Amino acid sequence: MNTMTDTENNIETPASETTEAVTPEVSEETVVAQPVESAVENEPDGEEPQTRAGMNWFVLRVASNKEDYVKAALDRKVEIEAMQHLVGRIMVPTEKTKTLSKTGKAKITETKLYPGYIFVEMKLEEQRISQDIFFLIKETTGVGDFVGTAGKPTPMSADEVDKMLFDSQAPDEVTEVRLEFAVGDHVNIKEGPFLGYEGTVDEIFPDKGVVRVLATVFGRQTQIEIEYWMIEKAE
Repeated sequence: MNTMTDTENNIETPASETTEAVTPEVSEETVVAQPVESAVENEPDGEEPQTRAGMNWFVLRVASNKEDYVKAALDRKVEIEAMQHLVGRIMVPTEKTKTLSKTGKAKITETKLYPGYIFVEMKLEEQRISQDIFFLIKETTGVGDFVGTAGKPTPMSADEVDKMLFDSQAPDEVTEVRLEFAVGDHVNIKEGPFLGYEGTVDEIFPDKGVVRVLATVFGRQTQIEIEYWMIEKAE
């Protein structure tokens, strides 16, 4: 997302490290956010809108590998302090993909799309983030800074919100089976009657878990359709 610019000191947190809470340095005034037009859309009855009325989405930098911890902590704090009217959803976008086992059974794997960031839906008060909300968030262990420009948290654009929410699909909405190979990959056959042969991936059939490999067998180029787990990428 083209608005992701750290607001203070540009501190980088390696993915393998965790950090303690960052003590916010703010004045007595509330923090001014740069407003954008709300990304509220006309949703079908019963469906959650992209952005709730009167709120905006903000990006919050957190310690890598603590995204879920920070989300859970903030959810609890918002509920305890009864601030649901100021803070809406808190998201850790993930990508869900289906992979196939040797038995052909599909399983869903989940990967964080934005390591080191979470997304918070908040209401502005006179174009400012409420001071109570600002400190509630910033005093949570693992939290860094809001993403923005010129030291001010910047709301996400409607397009960015659409992408973030679209990417956070529920597992039962994932229909594509993803294999780790691509057309043109050089592979070794590690199982089956063609064990030890090398070849190039010619076509992929993800729904079947099958890969077509072009290999030279007995001096002739041959098409071999083989289950994906029987090959590996060549070094």
